[in-house]
Amino acid sequence: MLPELAGKRQQLLKEMVPKVSRVALLLNPANPIEVMGLRDAQAAAAVVGLEILSIEVRAPEDFPAAFAAATAGRADALHANVNPVNSRNYQLIVDFALKNRLPSSFDERSFVVAGGLFSYGSSFIDTYQRSAISVDKILKGAKPADMPIQQPTKFEFVLNLKTAKTLGLTIPRSLLLHADEVIQ
Repeated sequence: MLPELAGKRQQLLKEMVPKVSRVALLLNPANPIEVMGLRDAQAAAAVVGLEILSIEVRAPEDFPAAFAAATAGRADALHANVNPVNSRNYQLIVDFALKNRLPSSFDERSFVVAGGLFSYGSSFIDTYQRSAISVDKILKGAKPADMPIQQPTKFEFVLNLKTAKTLGLTIPRSLLLHADEVIQ
């Protein structure tokens, strides 16, 4: 699902902030999924006229250098991949984006509740409910090896209007209508 999700996030960002051209992407290169995701993000970015500035964050002490790299690289937007380091430091990331007036996108809602601009990703509630169904089947004797791998089926678009106003953005009505949650 990585290529589709990266493409959708970048499309949403470009619709909200048409002038955006360079997105700082905070990722952990030690995670092979994030490395694959970087290629997907770069390919999706090219489609909508964005450039990805890949910035490595392996540990919390990497944030000051990462933020300096985003600034030096003239990023005009920010995306932080969901991973343990970024998730534990979500407020630090959101605060940097707000302080530097960078529209920010994320994979999960918690970053948006903390002040990020928007998130688009799979619904944790739906994923947990579907996981519970699988656990129930296993407890009733189903063999996990015989069960199909399930992809997420429900995705959530969460938008923070307070942050949009702080950044001086007017969110198109079409996006407001498509948002699953709008934080005032």
